[in-house]
Amino acid sequence: MQKSVVVTVSHQLGVEVARKRVAEGIEQLRTAYVEKIAHSEIVWIGDRADLKLVAFGQTTTARIDVQTNQLRIEVFLPWIIAALGGRVQSILAASAESALRIEHKPKS
Repeated sequence: MQKSVVVTVSHQLGVEVARKRVAEGIEQLRTAYVEKIAHSEIVWIGDRADLKLVAFGQTTTARIDVQTNQLRIEVFLPWIIAALGGRVQSILAASAESALRIEHKPKS
């Protein structure tokens, strides 16, 4: 049985900027954990990202809705990881807030 964890993070960036920063943050995480991830896929449909991640023999899916003034992140944890739901929720909130604060350096 899966457990759903929901996190909402407020922002004042507007949809376009927030979506771009979320996409960049996801790519940074994928790059940082490439050795631990067996498979990952991200499908953007408008301002919603559907994610699938397979690591350590477990499949996790998630949905990120980028809205005008907030992100809504819902992660579906497999039963074996569901006991860590509170910790996962804290990590998600911190990661989302960090992604929204990504500094953009001008290109030389």
